Amino acid sequence: MPDKLKIKPKKTLFQRTKTYFLTGLVVASPVGITIYLALAFIDLIDRNVKPLIPAIYNPETYLPFPLPGLGLVFLFLMLTFLGFFAANYLGKTLIRIGERILNRMPIVRSVYNTLKQIFETVVSEEKSSFQEVVLIEYPRKDLWAIAFISGENTGEIQSKLPKDVINVFLPTTPNPTSGFLLFVPKKDIIRLDMSPDEGAKYVISAGLVDPSVLPVKKDEKS
Repeated sequence: MPDKLKIKPKKTLFQRTKTYFLTGLVVASPVGITIYLALAFIDLIDRNVKPLIPAIYNPETYLPFPLPGLGLVFLFLMLTFLGFFAANYLGKTLIRIGERILNRMPIVRSVYNTLKQIFETVVSEEKSSFQEVVLIEYPRKDLWAIAFISGENTGEIQSKLPKDVINVFLPTTPNPTSGFLLFVPKKDIIRLDMSPDEGAKYVISAGLVDPSVLPVKKDEKS
């Protein structure tokens, strides 16, 4: 006689309710948290920027209700105007004068120059910093960690080391904005095919969000 087909037992009302609740939680949580963070960011900008808007140019002066996001719009317009002003001859001249003044202040000049270099590197479209995801052995052999290449090392550190190294940023979980700057030998780096966004998601989720499976590149020699 053929084997009897196994019939799955029907779920109880409690089990179905639990499944529906968890499904709803999975659907609603990312949307809710994203909206909350977006509103919190807009409110933070509004509270700090709105007081800087002259009353005559503030639409809320003539309206009986507040305008959410007004500070964000004003900040965007101001930064755009500042960039336009800094791109012309007069703006560049004033910036050079200001930088000369700052460079005469021992502590302030170090902070300013460091921040300026960081922002120029991040904003510049020509730079490829943090665009490559790699694997490195950390904190010891046979333990691996996801990291991002932050740039080539061609300075004093490279000249004092016996091997060719590359600058690597190792983010922490679940806050990837903090981490460690490591100088790793190029031969010890394993480059990954995943995008920086996928790498960041992997780090933030502590490995719970696994990047989509990418096709493994075959060795050209094979």
